[in-house]
Amino acid sequence: MTGTRGLVAAVFLLPALVLLGALVVYPIGYSVQRSFFDRAGTGFAGLDNYVEIFTDDTILTAVRNNAVWVVVAPTLATALGLVFAVLTERVRWGTAFKLVVFMPMAISMLAAGIIFRLVYEQDPDRGVANAVWVGVHDTFAESSGYPRARPLPVHPLEEAGGGAYVTKEPVRAGTPARLPLVGVAPADVPDDARPAREPRPAPGAVTGTAWLDFTKGGGGTPNAVDAREVGLKGLRIEAVRDGRVVATATAAADGSFTLPAAADGALLWLPEANFREPYNGVDWLGPTLVTPAVIGSYVWMWAGFAMVLIAAGLAGLPRELLEAARVDGANEWQVFRRVTVPLLAPVLAVVLVTLMINVLKIFDLVFIIAPGSVQDDANVLALQLYRSSFGTDAHLGVGSAISVLLLLLVIPVMFFNIRRIRKAGR
Repeated sequence: MTGTRGLVAAVFLLPALVLLGALVVYPIGYSVQRSFFDRAGTGFAGLDNYVEIFTDDTILTAVRNNAVWVVVAPTLATALGLVFAVLTERVRWGTAFKLVVFMPMAISMLAAGIIFRLVYEQDPDRGVANAVWVGVHDTFAESSGYPRARPLPVHPLEEAGGGAYVTKEPVRAGTPARLPLVGVAPADVPDDARPAREPRPAPGAVTGTAWLDFTKGGGGTPNAVDAREVGLKGLRIEAVRDGRVVATATAAADGSFTLPAAADGALLWLPEANFREPYNGVDWLGPTLVTPAVIGSYVWMWAGFAMVLIAAGLAGLPRELLEAARVDGANEWQVFRRVTVPLLAPVLAVVLVTLMINVLKIFDLVFIIAPGSVQDDANVLALQLYRSSFGTDAHLGVGSAISVLLLLLVIPVMFFNIRRIRKAGR
């Protein structure tokens, strides 16, 4: 009878064992064997492929980035999941919030990568991250009004260094000053700018007009205010004598400005702040920030997963222990730190270990979000495995060695998880 049962069990297990052997055991064995051969697969290379992993700069960058991923991404996702799980227990709309936070898990890595490639666009008009960043920056820092504006050689202005411009001759009270500029894009002209006004003299004061010396369709006269030319509203003008600013003015909507008599005999200075390039945000996908940016997209996806598991563990905590701590005088932070977190330790370990195994294999997000020019800086082992194993310059020996390294990195984490599960079962 026992033999019959064993035979029946073997029959039922056989298909699963065949699939396990064909899809797991055989590929692992073949990868280990292939890692000891050269590029062509015909010559024995010994440990050369493994030596290359730890001497090639590109692969070393991938190893370092993987270490950053393993430490940072699971920790952040688990911490956020813990915070969300605890806070949503205390609000009436907690279920709706959990649904919103968990929703990114329904999106594939490919789709999430495309979404965040757009989020991290450098242009603030397209990238959400830089749109917010530039908006906050411009709230506290004054932005330039006329980037790339400049005078022509025939204009009474010349470069003063550092991006500023200065009049070629001192100005005099009663004699209008002309400050014509070109190179102002239509989008940079204020909406409330008005047609420029011919400068008028005023006794005891320096008057003038700053305007865009350009007529659409041509036909304008340089250094003359034509009917269709607009004033440069907001342009800051400084009167400088002996290296000291003696008076300042700001151009009105029609470009006109007035300086007191103290400006008589001074040079008119247009500070570089008038022409500074507008703040364009942060280069999220540059060599420095590309890895943190991709990790941010991963946390956005997986924080919901951590939250759901931790919330399930939280629901099973004995409430009498939490209430007893409060009765003993513990505040909410002490209850959280000394009671809730220790009781949730097994659940937190499951979440953390699961995410660690997951990030060791991260590929999709890095491949899609990181532009080609910085993929070497954002490189991870799974991506390097792909790059080494496919393409015109493929080296299957190195690719197989990387896959074996990944396996060796995952095995200790898996053993830790299995040991913890057995310990919990006992």
